[in-house]
Amino acid sequence: MLFVSAMDINKQGKQKRMKVNHVIPMLLVMITLAYPSRQNMEKAEREAEKKSGPFLEQSCGCHLTGVLDDCFCDVESIDVFNNYKIFPKLQKLQERDYFRYYKVNLKRPCPFWPDDGHCSIKDCHVEPCPESKVPLGIKSGNYNKYSQEANHEDDLEDCEQSNKLGAVNSTLSNQSKEAFIDWARYDDAQDHFCELDDETSPEVQYVDLLLNPERYTGYKGPSAWRVWNSIYEENCFKPRSVYRPLNPLAPTISGDNGLCLEKRVFYRLISGLHASINLHLSAKYILEDTWGNPRWGPNTKEFNLRFHPAYTKGEGPRRLKNLYFLYLIELRALSKVASYFERSIVDLYTGNMEEDAATKNLLLDILTDTKSFPMHFDEKSMFAGNKKEARSLKEEFRLHFKNISRIMDCVGCDKCRLWGKLQTQGLGTALKILFSEKEIQSLPENSPSKGFQLTRQEIVALINAFGRLSTSIKELQNFKYLLHDNR
Repeated sequence: MLFVSAMDINKQGKQKRMKVNHVIPMLLVMITLAYPSRQNMEKAEREAEKKSGPFLEQSCGCHLTGVLDDCFCDVESIDVFNNYKIFPKLQKLQERDYFRYYKVNLKRPCPFWPDDGHCSIKDCHVEPCPESKVPLGIKSGNYNKYSQEANHEDDLEDCEQSNKLGAVNSTLSNQSKEAFIDWARYDDAQDHFCELDDETSPEVQYVDLLLNPERYTGYKGPSAWRVWNSIYEENCFKPRSVYRPLNPLAPTISGDNGLCLEKRVFYRLISGLHASINLHLSAKYILEDTWGNPRWGPNTKEFNLRFHPAYTKGEGPRRLKNLYFLYLIELRALSKVASYFERSIVDLYTGNMEEDAATKNLLLDILTDTKSFPMHFDEKSMFAGNKKEARSLKEEFRLHFKNISRIMDCVGCDKCRLWGKLQTQGLGTALKILFSEKEIQSLPENSPSKGFQLTRQEIVALINAFGRLSTSIKELQNFKYLLHDNR
């Protein structure tokens, strides 16, 4: 890194030459900073700037380059691909009716500790969408999977099957019926990496994501700390070498302590998700609020507090690289699931045929772009080797992530809970896709598949979660420009 130290300006106003020490010779950048020194407070501020200022460009610009760990992709390729190819299209797709309405239960109790109350800050509030404004096709329950004709045929088959099962069930005891229901739920849950909301619950509501954007709400303190502490310390395969975000006194130890690839990947996914959320909060920060007219925008100080090496014990750049790694994982999932949506039987149904066709064409265009990316993450390198050990590790991986999705019901801020649940469900759906390759490859062209299905909620979460990552990388570029201009 490049360290800059300045001599104090003497009383006669003469300025002495600054000393510049190059710790990394590759950086041939000379930065000259001059600070006024009239009061002790100003001197303290200069010392802080002297410590942090020179890192600004390097920590999030110069040093955030090159090949990512555990894969063969580089930061620069992702920046170009995302910012100029994917990001603009994703923004348009997320504005479509099919993807803007998300059904979620924000009232589920925290399963791990007593509820400590909800955030009372106005920006934490989520404005539910009246069902009268939700497109009829979404409310009808046809969701996304098949055309209207196929749905009708499925309804007839389901009805006939239900009558048959009803006849059988009439001879069963209540205990046996409950056992069959439990088995069915267990079978359905085997490929899920997330705890899904029960869409039939009266507490589930539609939320218009465009009217409830993810941004800084002021939610912080013990409640927020406990959530992230539970995620990192109790449910994540975290290397001891990584600085614990909530404990500044924790010692740092070099090395990954022998973590296998799968556990490294798990930690990097969670760290990348955390980094992405922090980027959103820094990029959509409330800059002023006059007469009830708030102005939102990027806050470089908040960004530095969350990513600057001086304030994160050098972890900031690594967290941002984990964001890129998470982007690669979800990008790979989209490329793998393209064949699912390319089938003519799949219809993103809202009731507006013209808009539905345009929505699907735009989605397919984006999926074609994802397949064209030349440096995808190779998920086949995971859970390889001994089949028994791989199966056990995969199940541990799935259960850990499912537990994290349950922790999102412990978030006290409704808006934070909304976007936390959506993004964990989106990542969980991506993992489900990556580990269902055989089922996806054997999908029938003109009939429903019993081996692999995606609900509308999973698809909405998948696209919006990837949209959040895409936005994070775009916002990171904006912060680089802002920090460079403010040097």
